[in-house]
Amino acid sequence: MPNKAGLTTHSLADRLKKRSQLVQTLRAFFYARSVTEVDTPILSAAGVPDVHLHALSTEVRLPGEAQRQRFYLHTSPEYPMKRLLCAGSGDIFYLGKVFRDGDLSPRHQIEFTMLEWYRIGFSMFDLMEEVAGLLKTVLGDLAVESISYQDAFRRYAGVEDIFTASAETCRAVLKAHQVADVVGVDADDKALWEQLVLTEVIEPNLGLVEGKMGITLLYHYPARDAALAQLCEDDPQVAERFEVFVNGMELANGYHELADADTYRQRFEASLAQRAELGLPSVPLDENLLQALEARPLPDCSGVALGVDRLFALQQALNNIQQGMAFGIQQA
Repeated sequence: MPNKAGLTTHSLADRLKKRSQLVQTLRAFFYARSVTEVDTPILSAAGVPDVHLHALSTEVRLPGEAQRQRFYLHTSPEYPMKRLLCAGSGDIFYLGKVFRDGDLSPRHQIEFTMLEWYRIGFSMFDLMEEVAGLLKTVLGDLAVESISYQDAFRRYAGVEDIFTASAETCRAVLKAHQVADVVGVDADDKALWEQLVLTEVIEPNLGLVEGKMGITLLYHYPARDAALAQLCEDDPQVAERFEVFVNGMELANGYHELADADTYRQRFEASLAQRAELGLPSVPLDENLLQALEARPLPDCSGVALGVDRLFALQQALNNIQQGMAFGIQQA
């Protein structure tokens, strides 16, 4: 008899076995490279200030405290992993659950599985190569292409220089590609219109190499989208950040990691200010991370986070990542 996901008992068992094999393959990839698996806390007293990430929270009763204390479920293991790196952990990876509120679609679940790893002494391009190697291990010998953010706009949107292009130019691209009008957006909000061109016009072409499923590595995002990536020394208008796409689906997001504690605080506080402008709740900053960075700077490294459920969906040709899970949020 089919369950709520439309799977029979036989097909469910087969799907679970294949997912287990994927997890074994991922771990074996890192064990073979002497990368240490680490466990990090799911709960944190600090939140994530990024305006695009919405953390779930709960209240915890701690002995000796009169009031319940608010803790946040992690949206990624990034902050504690960076504390471990500062303490001398060496190369590390995490494979486990994370939580992000507000997203539920064929490509999103509230609770999902993330693979995140950090490689000391790796440049952004070194890590891009390793990500492609991991994906080939799982998905087969796919063709790989690397393209800069700037060149992607030139190739797929016909915008010669997106860094100097206007909001009007971006709106014209959307109209030319018959993207439906967006209501309530400032006509001069260049960053937002640019983002719409990226998601609606460019990204559907990524991860398709010569018309077949492949791996596209999109790199050198605008400095404003650096998050916690370093800026390029020879071109400070771009960040040493990359994303990975397969068959039009974003799989991973990586950086040449920012190391300076003062810059971390500046970027965190800028995100808090942006949250306030957007009417989003403030969150406490991770002072433990900031103190760790001040005491012993992050070693030169690059890191990346990859969505395991999306990877499994691609491997098994599933239309919805929930089909590859034992339970989605609506069956929990």
